[in-house]
Amino acid sequence: MEVRNLEPQGLWQSFADLNAIPRASKKEEKVIAFMIGFGSGLGLETIKDPSGNVVIKKPATKGLEDRKTVILQSHLDMVHQKNSETIFNFDQQGIEMLVEGDWVKANGTTLGADNGIGVAAIMALLSSSEIAHPALEAMFTIDEETGMTGAKELDPANFSGTILLNLDTEEDDELTIGCAGGIDTNTKYHYKEESTDQSGIAFEISIKGLQGGHSGMDIHKGRGNANKLMNRLFYTLLPTVNIQLHRVDGGSLRNAIPRESTATIVVPQEQKELFTLLFTQFTAMLGEEFLVSEPSLTITITETAVPEKVMVKEDFVKIINAIYAVPNGVYRMSPDIAGLVEASTNLARVKIEDGEFTTKSLQRSSVESTKTDVSNAFRAAFENIGSHVKQSGDYPGWKPDPDSAVLRLMKDLYQETFGKPARVEACHAGLECGILGAHFPVMDMISFGPTIRGAHSPDERVQISSVQKFWTYLLAVMKEIPKAD
Repeated sequence: MEVRNLEPQGLWQSFADLNAIPRASKKEEKVIAFMIGFGSGLGLETIKDPSGNVVIKKPATKGLEDRKTVILQSHLDMVHQKNSETIFNFDQQGIEMLVEGDWVKANGTTLGADNGIGVAAIMALLSSSEIAHPALEAMFTIDEETGMTGAKELDPANFSGTILLNLDTEEDDELTIGCAGGIDTNTKYHYKEESTDQSGIAFEISIKGLQGGHSGMDIHKGRGNANKLMNRLFYTLLPTVNIQLHRVDGGSLRNAIPRESTATIVVPQEQKELFTLLFTQFTAMLGEEFLVSEPSLTITITETAVPEKVMVKEDFVKIINAIYAVPNGVYRMSPDIAGLVEASTNLARVKIEDGEFTTKSLQRSSVESTKTDVSNAFRAAFENIGSHVKQSGDYPGWKPDPDSAVLRLMKDLYQETFGKPARVEACHAGLECGILGAHFPVMDMISFGPTIRGAHSPDERVQISSVQKFWTYLLAVMKEIPKAD
């Protein structure tokens, strides 16, 4: 079945239209133009603010003119990530979507359901002439995935709404009332190189098959980090084998758990057999460790051409010690909310080549003090070897308000609609609500959405039946928005 033929058709057709547009973070020009054309084509007031956010306003339908104005918010950009064997140009191609049973996924790439389904739902509301709703202000932000600059630079003067519904949660039975803040930590170190002994044997090491995923929502699941595993291999073998390092290329985006890493090393001819034995023992050990959480993990070696240059051993030792020491994964669980990760860090990107060693990472926390603590811990490990460390993109968390009026409304409506209670949660992802709350201090905010799995990875998929449930709930909420004061 084609995606466009799924129900509700208005939403899925909007999603297909959106997914035909390349929309990487910081490259949103095409999708911004698309959204401006969409709003203008409907004859609705359409605004592009100086940062590139798009606002589309629609008056209330008959009988709901006295209700509070609702801001519907989703972000236009998506994470662009693909499997290494997938040939795909994100800058030029639209996403190739597949229907598999109750799920929609992409062909070897991220799908863009995060947050494209939210965008599509808003588009379907705006374009419908039959759905009852109060006055709507659609807020389409840019660059959520790589810094939330759209939310940060938003002009609040473009909005009059007092209720904000963020459509960026990934469990269809969950109402999110709080989220983590974050900060980027990037490091750079210049290392020395020397000529390679051409009598040695060069190997390319490849780590593949890890699940990866969202560095906030999936960080507690015990998944392997390709950068840490590659470094652990070096650390384990170096005392016994005289490994020389030429290059490493691991991970991709700073908010995705790294799935893959490749490295080129050189081993003395006389240590080839020993290296192969220890490598086999190491991979078998990791296979046992990750048998449940990473059943598709593969680590392979193939002989390759001997490079001209390798890193000097002194720098090699410094770098692998720093990577080994740096924290990764859950840093602290919340003492206040059971099961919530309070603070975490993700070593997302490692690049070693041509005398330069760089890393990219993202630290998250719902508490400002532990966000500072975990980012300092990450920073210190690299400063200890003389790396230049730059921290940027700091954004606040969203403090939960369990007494929210819109929360009471939506809890009651969920129970009434589906016959069971919704889960009220705070999440470890970085939603824009924290930043938007600074723009609108008295705004009543809730985040919800359909069930999405594998966000930020090529395994990303969205559940069709869940989208239908989400749509039913969204329409029910539209009818029950309270009257304006």
